[in-house]
Amino acid sequence: MATAAVFGCTGAVGSQILATLLSSDAFSKVKTISRRLPNAQADKLEALEESDTSKWGDMISSLSPKPSVVFNAVGTTKATAGSIQNQWKIDHDLCVENARAAKEAGVKTYVFISSGGTRSLLWGWVPYSKMKVGVEDAIMEFNFENAIVLRPGMIIGREKSKSFLLEKFVEGLQKLGQGIQDKVGQDQTTIGRAAVAAARLVEEGKAPSSYWTLEQADIVRLGRDEWKE
Repeated sequence: MATAAVFGCTGAVGSQILATLLSSDAFSKVKTISRRLPNAQADKLEALEESDTSKWGDMISSLSPKPSVVFNAVGTTKATAGSIQNQWKIDHDLCVENARAAKEAGVKTYVFISSGGTRSLLWGWVPYSKMKVGVEDAIMEFNFENAIVLRPGMIIGREKSKSFLLEKFVEGLQKLGQGIQDKVGQDQTTIGRAAVAAARLVEEGKAPSSYWTLEQADIVRLGRDEWKE
């Protein structure tokens, strides 16, 4: 069975990734590294608390057993970070450093939660998109044995909304049909499950490519339509 490590385990998607890993028989050990401990508890969980994020990369190589899969769901907002510059340090610099450290530690599979539309003509110029694209490109350059990049739309269903009115609007689109909502946003459970399902397919040798990008339709398919515990 595979072992996994999770960064960003206390956020909306990260917490769902963690919950899914803990309930999956495909993963025997799960480790987390975060600024505050997750609420989840399980015999196979080892949660490490480290407030200094600059130390996270070095901690990967010290994990025992070494994780075969690392999930990165780290992310913040400009409002929370205080400025674009501070957000860049987390959403770009920290994510790139963690990916580099995972590669150097011999991690086989790296899973990154990116964002949809970041390479589009409409949104590709904004700083947030540039952060995500920069991380995606770095992961590709690191040449992992397997890399998985998820590009969800608006994340909905969070306990703590980051954009209340917009998230409520997307949630309301379900009244017009699930398919319409799926083209705009996905709930955190679907995204988290899709990330774990994709990693499980890699472990089974069923990934379509070594660098696998999951767009919104793929996330819905793996995380909801075809989801199996």
